[in-house]
Amino acid sequence: MPRPLLYALGTFFGTGFAPFAPATVASFAFTVVWWLVWTAAGPIPWWVTLALLVVVTAVGIPVAGALERIHGEDPSLVVIDEIAGMLVTFLGVVSVPWGFVIGFFWFRFFDILKPLGVRRLEHLGGGGGLGIMADDIGAGAQACLATHLTLLLLTGLGLGL
Repeated sequence: MPRPLLYALGTFFGTGFAPFAPATVASFAFTVVWWLVWTAAGPIPWWVTLALLVVVTAVGIPVAGALERIHGEDPSLVVIDEIAGMLVTFLGVVSVPWGFVIGFFWFRFFDILKPLGVRRLEHLGGGGGLGIMADDIGAGAQACLATHLTLLLLTGLGLGL
């Protein structure tokens, strides 16, 4: 893969070069893009999100692995894993724009803390691209559940934001 494309994909079009909290910057940028698509096209079906997740993961594993070989173990500039995690987080979040804000915060929470065994996913396949992608997908799964539960709770309280 040509280096410019490798860096464009691996850094989510440069957001991975942010001087402070590149994972958060990339997650926020993706959330904004996803919200803009949702606003322009309407609710995004879960199967479209899932299909995009499969593509991002399939591309992300070798891209993250290649950038890790160049920059060392799990370099902060690699943020394609955050994009996969955000896609998992947003699976089925179709009804309210606040779901994107809630999902963003839950994903960052779970991605930073890596609770309930998520940290162990970093070592899948001996590390490398698979490990880089896997822990964010795991954090995204936890964030997805938390996002849906939060939206259900808010709706139940009559705060259907």
